This record gives sequence, C-alpha cells and structure tokens, in this order.
Amino acid sequence: MVDLSIIIVSWNVADLLRACLDSILASPTGLQMEIIVVESASSDTAVAMIQQQYPQVKLLAQRENVGFTRGNNIGLQAANGRHVLLLNPDTEIIGDALATMVKYLDEHPDVGIVGPHTLNSDGSNQSTKRRFPTLTTGFFESTWLQDYAPKRLMDRYYAADVADQGVGEVDWVQGSALMARRAVYEQIGGLDEGFFMFSEELDWCKRAKDAGWRVLYVGTAQIVHHGGKSTEQIAARKHIYFHQSKLRYFRKHHGWMAAQSLRIFLLLNYVWQIGLEGAKGLGDHKRDLRRERIRAYWQVLRSGLKVG
Repeated sequence: MVDLSIIIVSWNVADLLRACLDSILASPTGLQMEIIVVESASSDTAVAMIQQQYPQVKLLAQRENVGFTRGNNIGLQAANGRHVLLLNPDTEIIGDALATMVKYLDEHPDVGIVGPHTLNSDGSNQSTKRRFPTLTTGFFESTWLQDYAPKRLMDRYYAADVADQGVGEVDWVQGSALMARRAVYEQIGGLDEGFFMFSEELDWCKRAKDAGWRVLYVGTAQIVHHGGKSTEQIAARKHIYFHQSKLRYFRKHHGWMAAQSLRIFLLLNYVWQIGLEGAKGLGDHKRDLRRERIRAYWQVLRSGLKVG
C-alpha cells in the first residue's frame, strides 16, 4: 500500500521543480511513496523534463493554468496514499522530514494535518505556523498597519508560543508543505476552488478542525521553501488573489458584514499606497519602481476585490 502521495502543482518553475524532485528521491524514508506532478500548462520545459528524467513521477499535464487550488484537487483525486502531502515546487526536503511527519500522523490518530519547520533559502526561519485570524487580525495582517499591530495580537496569530524547532498544536499550517491523512480528505473533501490561490489551506484546516481533527506543527521535520517563485510572475494578480482569498475566508467563516468592512478598508489601503508611492516618486531616483507599484495597485482597485 502507498504510504504517502506527494502532490506538486507546477507552473513555470522547471529548475526549482527538478531540485524539489531530487530532494524527495534522496530522502531516506523507508516509505512506499508516489509523486504526482500537476503541470499547469507551463511555457517552460517541465513536461519534457519529467518525461525524460523522472519516469517514476505520475505526470498530470493540464491544457490551461488551473491554479494552485484546483491543481491540488486534481492531484488529490489521483492519489492513492494513506497520507497526502501538498508540496510547493519551490521547496526542498531536508533529511528524513517526510518520514518524521508520516510517523507523527501514524502515532497520533487524532491528528489530521501536520506541517514542518520551514526555512528560507538562506537558512533563516520562515514562519508557517498560525492560529485562526480574527477580524481584528485581518485589518492588520499583510497591510501597511502590520508594523503598528499590538504585539500580543500578532504573536497569537503567528503561534509565537510554539518553538520553531518544537512540536505544538496550532490552527493551521501553510500550504507550501502540508501533510494530511487520507481520512481528512475523505471526510471534508478537497480544497475550496473558490480560492484560486492563497488562504485555501487556511480554509481546509478550519474545516478539518471543525470536523474534530487536530492540526500540529512538527518542527522536528525541516524543508526549505524558496518562496513565491510562481507568483512573482504575476505581481498585480498576486495582490488581487491574496486579498480576494482573504475576503472569501472572512465571508465564509465570519459573515458578509465582516468581509465587506474588511474589503472597504483594503481598498482604501491601496488608495493610500498609490498616493504614498506618487509622493515618493517626486523626490527620489526610483521612479520606475514607483510607477510599477502604482500600476499594480491601480489594477487592485479596478478589480474592486470582489469575491465570487
């Protein structure tokens, strides 16, 4: 029986995908594993690379960019493992991280989802453990106000009481490397495809916890996440997708009024940012950068951050 199905959704990151696959294949797991790559109509050489260099990989090549969420659902439908790992293509497994997470799930039957200690490319810590956001958190997190947020509020959100290399219960872990037991998927279904990208793992973990499963951060397992290499290619859309997903989560779990108040605040935040970048552009040498940011922020405003 397959112990672990590893699902990777890839879009225009062939070199990083190669490093990811090599790290998986070099991992000393002792597990029966399958690797599923959902290739999302990239313009690079990823499909040919997998076909020629990684015949053991199950390749699901798509005719269009299906997005991170739908791509993972396509992979989940094809998976046969007792456990499934949603893994970004710009990650690398360190040592026995896969075996460590599988062992933890096997030894704790009430735990449905685990996430590892994640490092940046330079070896520094990347924060991936979280508690569920309150509406107050939503007004501060990833906005210009974050630096002014009450420390206790953000410490709670970032689960600061759980050591980076420790093991502790959290509410959700980021989707760059999220391992779940098959029973969770069978009970609550796949990711909500209303989230094109961002917040889909937050919503999935919320649904899992509401169904009675525990979510654990397992800092004794480590990976490297080079971070955001696919979304760097769509800067303006990244802002739109991020905030639309954030609003969808709040509408789904906190109600329409909460989401609308947050939406108005976010739009006003971008008006402020446009004014700020325009003022800075009058007095410094980074005018091209300022214009690029203003164009991206205008696209966000034109979108209205409407949630479908």
